[in-house]
Amino acid sequence: MQHQSQPNVPKGYNKSDKMRSVIADNTQLLMVLSRFGIALGFGDATVGEVCEQRGVDCPTFLAVANFISGYKYNIEDVKPSSLIGYLKQAHNFFLDFYLPDIRRKLIDALSTGNASAEISLLLLKFYDDYVGEVRRHMAYEDKYVFTYVENLMSGRLPGNFRISRFLANHRPIASKLNELKEVFICHYGGVSGNMLNSVLYDIVTCENDLLSHCRVEDNLFVPVVQKLENNIPDSDPEPLNRHDDTDKVELTQREKEIISCIARGMSNKEIADKLCLSIHTVTTHRRNIGTKLDVHSAAGLTIYAIVNGIIDLSEVRIAD
Repeated sequence: MQHQSQPNVPKGYNKSDKMRSVIADNTQLLMVLSRFGIALGFGDATVGEVCEQRGVDCPTFLAVANFISGYKYNIEDVKPSSLIGYLKQAHNFFLDFYLPDIRRKLIDALSTGNASAEISLLLLKFYDDYVGEVRRHMAYEDKYVFTYVENLMSGRLPGNFRISRFLANHRPIASKLNELKEVFICHYGGVSGNMLNSVLYDIVTCENDLLSHCRVEDNLFVPVVQKLENNIPDSDPEPLNRHDDTDKVELTQREKEIISCIARGMSNKEIADKLCLSIHTVTTHRRNIGTKLDVHSAAGLTIYAIVNGIIDLSEVRIAD
């Protein structure tokens, strides 16, 4: 049974197609392979054979591959657990690799330009704010939405939450990347050459990948979950916690003071003198801060301080 809203859509891939032919038809599916845990090197094996060899649910793979490629897709036999596994791997890819990699390239590109350090910091702040939004968005799905679906798969209909609520509040998370791209293309004259063009290309690619990811959630994941809901009788409502934020790192007031001093360009000795501490204590605090935030450089802590309102940009002392 094909998804009912697919009139005049070309027929798509099937399990007897060669996997190498499928990838040649749409190289974007290389990312789909990765998120299903399918390694390369499958030779002339068919889609069905590759999925069987790699322990991947073939109908789920075909539904995602066909949807992303603009072909007819069938959700009837999609396995919810396999689709959740795919979505979680996509989250890991964006948060652990793609977005951090773009940030590193962005720093390199900005460092080669003529723009002031203050403008560079603002651009990085804009980007870090965006990554924070993506992290909260995906953490909510991982912690609450996917847990809700896992309960459905075990035969329970928990709480008064329904997947239709998720769909109603589900917004694309790529818009700020587009804004950043437009700032560089239309308004930023501080950098020229290959480095900025390269990072802009990565931003555009990531933007498209995130939009595609959200469409998979709306058009495949939601209908599959609705089928699960329809097959389970309503139960007594149980509250489903909803948090749009991940578990936030809590810094002590002293740690915030030290970060503020670091952002002002102060050395450990200067910080110790200002706060009436020993240099050893300041060093210990900095080590604890780095462990909590997973941010260790003075530049990274400065950006964190600006993003989180610990210090105003005008107070930052930029090293010469």
